[in-house]
Amino acid sequence: MAEDFDKNDGKTEDSSKTDEGYESFCFLCRRPESECDGMIVLPNNMHVCTDCMQKSFDVLNTQFPGSTGNNSGFFGIPNIGMIDLSALQNPAGAPQKIKKKKEAEQTKPETFDFRRVPPPHRIKASLDEHVIGQEYAKKVMSVAVYNHYKRVASDASDGVEIEKSNMLMIGPTGCGKTYLVKTLAKLLDVPLAIADATSLTEAGYIGDDIESVVSKLLAAADNDVEKAEHGIIFIDEIDKIAKKKNTNQRDVSGEAVQQGMLKLLEGSEIEVPVGASSKNAMVPMAVVDTSNILFICGGAFPDLEIIIKERLNKQASIGFYADLKDKYDNDPHLLEKVTVEDLRKFGMIPEFLGRLPVIFSLDGLTEDMLVRILKEPKNAILKQYQKLLALDEVRLDFDDGALHAIASKAMEKDTGARALRAILEKYMLDIMYEIPKDDNIGQVVITKEYIEGTGGPGIVVRGQEGYLPGSN
Repeated sequence: MAEDFDKNDGKTEDSSKTDEGYESFCFLCRRPESECDGMIVLPNNMHVCTDCMQKSFDVLNTQFPGSTGNNSGFFGIPNIGMIDLSALQNPAGAPQKIKKKKEAEQTKPETFDFRRVPPPHRIKASLDEHVIGQEYAKKVMSVAVYNHYKRVASDASDGVEIEKSNMLMIGPTGCGKTYLVKTLAKLLDVPLAIADATSLTEAGYIGDDIESVVSKLLAAADNDVEKAEHGIIFIDEIDKIAKKKNTNQRDVSGEAVQQGMLKLLEGSEIEVPVGASSKNAMVPMAVVDTSNILFICGGAFPDLEIIIKERLNKQASIGFYADLKDKYDNDPHLLEKVTVEDLRKFGMIPEFLGRLPVIFSLDGLTEDMLVRILKEPKNAILKQYQKLLALDEVRLDFDDGALHAIASKAMEKDTGARALRAILEKYMLDIMYEIPKDDNIGQVVITKEYIEGTGGPGIVVRGQEGYLPGSN
């Protein structure tokens, strides 16, 4: 028994088997021992890594510089001769252990493999399976992403360096901006971070720092810096950081954020905290180069149509060949005529727009597009409800008239495709509640009359063909 105790450094054979597969972690930064240079064991079985211990000593020496006299305290703190480290109590002396991470079976590639990026026509074909309409936007994104990763894999030894092709998406709410980016990231199998520009503020003010968008990408890449440097960052609601007009206060969430993002978009080395959203002395930092990160900004830009119409109607005059002032009031493709000058009048600074060379717009959704969104995509809403009822061995069908009635109600809400699920949830509530009660129901057909409130859904009993109109 004594030999077993000596071999295991003070542990019995049973305790060493219990600790197998576990490792110590730092009490301050929470990093496991495998990621630290060394670990210091304190009283009550506490562990602190050497980095955190050194940072603590540096803070003490900075705030309380030591003297050369005999009366200097511990690390220069006056009247202190010893620090009781046992005051940092570890509850009940519990062992400070966490499970070890499984070692990767394959080593990660040192360089980005461009061969696994599909060509633009295949990227667009994959987007077509998930996103209805927006043909021009999908084509622009496919080409821009393909050229970006060609730039990442290219060699600048010949003196020709390809610049970044960051994108700016303009489109009404619910038209598919975020869904396009999510689908694109899944297709390319690269890390994706989605940030909201409304929470960004200038450094030193309450809110998220600009570097937090890169920190989210690093977290999405499992803290792998090399993998994060080939990822995609989508900054939504970018129109919310436009310059504020007619204000005498400091614009900490508008123009200041745009100026702070200039180096981020262009490409620079950013120091971001690992595993935290804010910087402090006890959080390890990582340096991320944003030169190869693709930035996609999107926003609804409300009232931008008014600015575009004012520019287009400047030539309106009196006479036979004069343009009417209401000529563009009902133009569904008005956003396609946007220019950089229009965005500057909206409140975006020219330096910011210059770092987003690819500017394109998305079309507003029509009733026919909403009907296609209901049934055609791979993850269509109707397919989701059909799968739910299939688990109860019930078939769910929709009449064409019901689909158009649902799309018509969604158009009235003016929130894009997001309104479809809200409407379906309302009409499917009673069906999803009543179906499990009766095992004889084999099929349910949603009719136009049920959506319009003049009738009920079609109910088919098992063993019958067709469907019988319901009374509810």
